[in-house]
Amino acid sequence: MQEESNIAFIDGQNLHLGTKECGWSIDHAKFRVYLKEKYKITEAYYYLGFVSGDEQDLYDSLQKTGFILSFREHSAALKGHKKGNVDSDIVFGVMRKLVDNEPFGKAFIISGDGDYKKLVDYLVKKGKFGKMLFPNRKFASSLYKSLGGEFYDYLEQSSIKAKIAYNHK
Repeated sequence: MQEESNIAFIDGQNLHLGTKECGWSIDHAKFRVYLKEKYKITEAYYYLGFVSGDEQDLYDSLQKTGFILSFREHSAALKGHKKGNVDSDIVFGVMRKLVDNEPFGKAFIISGDGDYKKLVDYLVKKGKFGKMLFPNRKFASSLYKSLGGEFYDYLEQSSIKAKIAYNHK
């Protein structure tokens, strides 16, 4: 029997800001292990909006822990002035996997952004949706209230947070 091979699409800015707002941060290595063990995620795409040489240590760390980085392209004139805006890149990434018939079990989205609602509805209808993993309740768009509880979790829940939080020493 073949093991399920799920994929994750992570809105990096939404994840960072959503946990930061609640006074904690993600330990990326622990988070990657959690995704693999809990949800059988074999590929985890981490979308970032702005590329800066100052953040190279973060990029290296994310890659070492097993994330596949995807950077949002911005014109040189807008760099430093735009937020992430990776929503369309994530939607495109999921749809490309479907159109190209790349084999995967289910897609998981880590964000609270309501812009993914149509994509989520489509994936649920096709039996290809795993869960929305919201950074916190405040970052969870009300558009997802119609989903059943089996289709989302909050990373701020103490049982999850204990497994993935960065412990400051």
